[in-house]
Amino acid sequence: MASRMFSRFPCSAMRLAIYNPVLRAATLRTMGTVKGVPTDDEQATGIERRTLQALKKGQDPFSILKPKVYAGTKEDPHIVPCIGSKRLVGCLCEEDNTAIVWFWLHEGNAQRCPECGSHYQLVHHQLPH
Repeated sequence: MASRMFSRFPCSAMRLAIYNPVLRAATLRTMGTVKGVPTDDEQATGIERRTLQALKKGQDPFSILKPKVYAGTKEDPHIVPCIGSKRLVGCLCEEDNTAIVWFWLHEGNAQRCPECGSHYQLVHHQLPH
C-alpha cells in the first residue's frame, strides 16, 4: 500500500520530505538558502564564459555580432577579417541575385569585386584563444 503512494511522487527526496516533518524542514531550508535563479554570467563556463566576458568589455571575439555596414567604396571598403594572408570571398552583387561571385582576396590594398565593383579589404584578425 505504501509503495503505491510513494510511486505517485517523481522524486524520492520529496516523497520522504512530505511524510517526515524533519526532512521537510531541512529540504525547505536548503532550497531557501539559494539566492534565486543564477544568471548566465554566474553559470557559464569555458568558451561561453570567455565570450560573455569579452562582450562586456566591448569586444567581439568570435564575430558573433552583426558586422558594421560599409559603403564598399575604395575609401570605405568592406572589411573582411582573416587569420591568414588570403581568403575566399563571395559577393552577392545584387540583393535578389541567386548567383554568388567568388574571388580570392589578398592582404594589402582594397580589391574590387569583378562583377559589381564593390571594394573589399582583408584585415588580419587575431584569434581570442
